[in-house]
Amino acid sequence: MQAYNGKPNMTEEKKDHFRIDIEEVIRSKNPKLLKWMPGFVLRYVKRVLHQKEINEFLEANKDKDGVDFARAIIDYFKITITVKGLENVPAEGRFIFAANHPQGAIDSMALVSTVHSRLGELKFMVNDLLMFLVPLRSIFIPLNLFGKQSREAADLIDSVYKSNMQVLYYPAGLVSRKKKGIIRDLEWKKTFISKARLYKRDIVPVYIHLKNSKFFYRLASFRKFLGIKANIEMFYLVDELYKQTGNELTLVFGKPIPYESFGTSSSSDKVIAEKIRLTVYEMQKANQLDTL
Repeated sequence: MQAYNGKPNMTEEKKDHFRIDIEEVIRSKNPKLLKWMPGFVLRYVKRVLHQKEINEFLEANKDKDGVDFARAIIDYFKITITVKGLENVPAEGRFIFAANHPQGAIDSMALVSTVHSRLGELKFMVNDLLMFLVPLRSIFIPLNLFGKQSREAADLIDSVYKSNMQVLYYPAGLVSRKKKGIIRDLEWKKTFISKARLYKRDIVPVYIHLKNSKFFYRLASFRKFLGIKANIEMFYLVDELYKQTGNELTLVFGKPIPYESFGTSSSSDKVIAEKIRLTVYEMQKANQLDTL
């Protein structure tokens, strides 16, 4: 997988013409597959990915971009957001907001909206596959999660960390999974610790209280049981987003963790990352939020 090259791969160039076309995507990526794909399978894919509903939403919100677009998504899905501990975050400063990733989309939009309201301009480090979302490109910074960053991409990332913008980050890099009956992030990668130290940014731990459907976790467990490495369940994340309609989510902000406390050596970064991950889930208990 290459880093995002600046060209949309699922849309027309102009934002106001942005739309999803599943059939065209398959045609451009694998025309032979489209030729042999039964019509009912293609219709199923379009239905699960909610192509019709998404395009209607995109048309209705084609004038919005960045944070405004994120808030339009929250309104569209009628999400109620409860925020706790925001007073822990100073009104000024350069922070890395490190959060668990329970849902896949609406958790991100809620985090964007809340942090922007408190501190203004921000950037979200995301999987480079998400850069096809034209209206959100202004706040997204692409990360190649499956290979080495290109020099251009690495320079872009560093420029953000050097800036005064807030940085939003999911250290796990993937949506939470259920293990032994409890929903938790997978291992938190240590990169955000080294970036905090290098660019002198304190880390704000954030707990997001939300979950996907039982189907999502059962599919993930079944896929793993069969020894299939491909994350098949990710295909259903858009459908999971629609299942969130009318739901509530809670954001809990902890006190900033000083980058000086990480020391000067990177040898313990993995341990520090795990400690912060555990801190995030301790915030769940401290705020008497039910176990998911």
